[in-house]
Amino acid sequence: MDGVLVNSRLTVVLEVGTNGSGEPIFRNKNFTNIKTLATDSHLRDTALALMTLQVHPIEKMDRNNVYSL
Repeated sequence: MDGVLVNSRLTVVLEVGTNGSGEPIFRNKNFTNIKTLATDSHLRDTALALMTLQVHPIEKMDRNNVYSL
């Protein structure tokens, strides 16, 4: 990729409960202004450490990068 990484965001999807039909309900927790030099493994480790402070299980984690072309 020829662009320059200018911003990064981490989205953690949490399962917060179930609806009346028993299907899971999900909520997103977004962490913005992530340092662009942070590696994926650093973000994963940090997110897992932060998520131990709350009660809902993690469904998935996504990193979203913004590049300037």
